[in-house]
Amino acid sequence: MYWFTEYPLEHFLFLGAILFCAGIYTILTRKNAVSILMGVELVLNAGCLNFIAFSAFGKGSIDGNVFALFVIVLAAAEAAVALAIIIGIYKNFGKIDVDEVDTMKG
Repeated sequence: MYWFTEYPLEHFLFLGAILFCAGIYTILTRKNAVSILMGVELVLNAGCLNFIAFSAFGKGSIDGNVFALFVIVLAAAEAAVALAIIIGIYKNFGKIDVDEVDTMKG
């Protein structure tokens, strides 16, 4: 059905787990808002990979593909809103360090 079904499902789940762990590590350790946004995108992409893999190795349903499409749309909307917030923070504070911007007073 798909070209990647010649590899076992466990490989895709392992890759998804690596992406998820890298995203969580990035979210927890970075202070820059753009880096945190990149970590969130990694977590969402790990979820997309798992949805697609389960859909491909399942009983032929396209539910995983539909969920992955929703995740991609959600990620695009989240990126647009988050970047607008980051631009607003930079405009008010002159930096995007999330530790120092704990109050929205400029």
